Amino acid sequence: MGRWEPNPRERLMRAALDLFVEHGYDSTTVAEIAERAGLTKRTFFRHFADKREVLFSGQELLSRLLTDAIIGAPGSASPLDAIGAALEALSVAFGPERREWVRQRQSVVEAHTDLRERELLKSTTLTAAMADALRNRGVEDLVANLAAEIGSVAWRTAFARWVDPANEQGFAELARQTLDELRKATEALN
Repeated sequence: MGRWEPNPRERLMRAALDLFVEHGYDSTTVAEIAERAGLTKRTFFRHFADKREVLFSGQELLSRLLTDAIIGAPGSASPLDAIGAALEALSVAFGPERREWVRQRQSVVEAHTDLRERELLKSTTLTAAMADALRNRGVEDLVANLAAEIGSVAWRTAFARWVDPANEQGFAELARQTLDELRKATEALN
């Protein structure tokens, strides 16, 4: 071990992603991640339950951002307006400085069946958090569930657009555009 360096969590995340990209997710061990980060396995396990959690550790933050924005939306906001505020709030987690890391993370997730399943579970959990936050605003169950599902589709679509290397728009802008497109699509169904 060299001299102490700050941000062990970030160093572990960077080391893990680098190794996943270089050698594959399955071929990378916790010991290799810790070594690459200049830390011990024990330090790794202080920050993450396992190597999979390196890729999914931000879920609590996303859930909190969504929930806080929905609950904090103006009282006059419709359920979809509250969802829109929540999606825009996610731009805190998806700033331009995180884009390349997230793109690499997505390539690792998409290449591994178990990780894709975990990503779907994450999406389901975020959808449930949005529905719960809408219910806390007094929105009836059916409307809360439908708005959260629309929010989930908007979130996944905006996220996919944001990680696309051909797209350099900000996440908040993409979220607004996507939700507007979904609103127009549902109006066209009438």
